[in-house]
Amino acid sequence: MTLPPGLRKVVLTAHVTTSVGWLGAVVAYLGLDIAAATSQDVQAVRGAYLAMAMIIWYAVVPLALASVLIGIVNAVGTQWGLFRHYWVLVKLLLTLFATTILLLETDSVSYLAQAAASSDDPRELGSTLVHSGGGLLVLLTTTILSVFKPRGLTRYGWRKQQQQRRQQEERRAALVT
Repeated sequence: MTLPPGLRKVVLTAHVTTSVGWLGAVVAYLGLDIAAATSQDVQAVRGAYLAMAMIIWYAVVPLALASVLIGIVNAVGTQWGLFRHYWVLVKLLLTLFATTILLLETDSVSYLAQAAASSDDPRELGSTLVHSGGGLLVLLTTTILSVFKPRGLTRYGWRKQQQQRRQQEERRAALVT
């Protein structure tokens, strides 16, 4: 199923927008995470943890979920398909992995924000730097895959390509006779 050109552009625009938004929200979150882990100012650390919780719930999670859903619609509605090319499949798996880890990590972020609000010294709280830094690396990897689109068909993609070639040859043969 291929989307009509106008709708395909709308879906692609929505996918790029939510993906770039997700990436930007993670960069903002990472900045706060670094500040929370390194600052000696108690109020700055407390504010960073509270802002991290707001960013995760109101920006990162909604943009991640929207990016995944719109990305699937985009892949299914174009010639790339969801399972035809390795780069699309790897991008999907990385995105699902990142989204799963994100959803599992939200409780930790909420806990840190609550603890920072009630703690005398929030500088002693843990950090989510490994997760936010890792999330940024995964998102940058998916961005690189989207831009460079490395060659390589999956077995399913190869079969579909062969099937399309046979159908085209059959149509040509029918036109000649």
